[in-house]
Amino acid sequence: MTQFDTIFRNGTVVNQDGTGEADVAVQGGRIVAIGDLGDASAEKVVDCKGLHILPGVIDSQVHFREPGLTHKEDLESGSRGAVMGGVTGVFEMPNTNPLTTTRETFEAKIAAGTNRMHCDFAFYIGGTHENVADLPELERLPGCAGVKVFMGSSTGSLLVQDDSGVEAILSAISRRAAFHSEDEYMLEERKDLRVEGDPSSHPVWRSPEVALNCTKRLVGLARKTGKRIHVLHISTAEEIVYLAEHKDVASVEVTPHHLTLDETAYDRLGTYVQMNPPVRDKAHRAGIWAGVSSGVADILGSDHAPHVREEKDVPYPKSHSGMTGVQTLVPTMLDHVNAGKLSLERFVDMTSHGPNRLFGIANKGRIAVGYDADLTIVDLKRQETITNDWIESRAGWTPYNGVKVTGWPVGTVVRGQTVMWQGELVTPGIGQPIRFLEALPKGA
Repeated sequence: MTQFDTIFRNGTVVNQDGTGEADVAVQGGRIVAIGDLGDASAEKVVDCKGLHILPGVIDSQVHFREPGLTHKEDLESGSRGAVMGGVTGVFEMPNTNPLTTTRETFEAKIAAGTNRMHCDFAFYIGGTHENVADLPELERLPGCAGVKVFMGSSTGSLLVQDDSGVEAILSAISRRAAFHSEDEYMLEERKDLRVEGDPSSHPVWRSPEVALNCTKRLVGLARKTGKRIHVLHISTAEEIVYLAEHKDVASVEVTPHHLTLDETAYDRLGTYVQMNPPVRDKAHRAGIWAGVSSGVADILGSDHAPHVREEKDVPYPKSHSGMTGVQTLVPTMLDHVNAGKLSLERFVDMTSHGPNRLFGIANKGRIAVGYDADLTIVDLKRQETITNDWIESRAGWTPYNGVKVTGWPVGTVVRGQTVMWQGELVTPGIGQPIRFLEALPKGA
């Protein structure tokens, strides 16, 4: 009789073989068998009857604020929110203090996250004018998701606004680079459009043209250098239409808040919906959904960017841009699945298969034999109300407070170990760096 470490029995598995009832067996942190495992035994058997077993959700854009801004969040609290929300892996951003732009600052974050974070993780290295020569080495460090460049200013001081600077970075690197695409020159020119005390003027200042113009510049530079780009948090219908013509060089991320919220949120939430790029009107939201339906949008990232209430409660425009999101990504999107806005298979494609495909993640992103046993187990029929009290972030709030959703994460499994089950953190602090095909250590 075959003996496994763990068998997840009787669940509905969603993977490359379709959607159907199957058992998943785990040995040594890897998936070793899928199907009707009959009489096979295991040290631990988890009954998943009535539940769906998805490949572990990877949130490829979070800001966990460590080091330097840990009053808002740190690697432990941010990853706790991730696993409580069904997320098994995160890509974390470099706009910390100090910036993550050197080997020393990068490796310090790897050390700070290992066996302390609750999910597996990768960190972006920030691309700057000053570290261009070092980027070919830095982008291949173990646990590096690639290079991140801010073409428009946001939280922190990372900024490369000029075409020559971006071209130099793209020319130097070989992996896919991620970009915050807003035109800094236009943002400077348009600052007078901000209305003091009125956060609804935020999308007027950071207009659709500000985003589209920068994205056009960026695609031109990608073609000139022959490199791959990943355009983060698309917020406009026009960018979706434009990027559909450039999928050979550009991949596209969309966010739950741009798919869920619209201009009415400014009346309800004020500065708490203030984001870069902004939440826009219903027409843009519909355009982004069209990108999901057509396949132009490749992946989902939460852009979890927490700020404490004291930083949000000051009058606009001195209020900080950003909101929590890693813990609410799965329930908000499952609610959209239940509403018929996208299929469960498309959700999996955007949160597991997509990151695997775009970034060359080794052994993650599929429920397949030989892959890490990263699983997001969900109850598609469970109805819950998202509340601030549920949020683990140090910020302590969510723009979805009081929102009822159908579909809820009930289990988070990282490399075969159940980290969260039914709302309880059961195996803390096992996080390890994510491995990438383009950055595998020699001799491994």
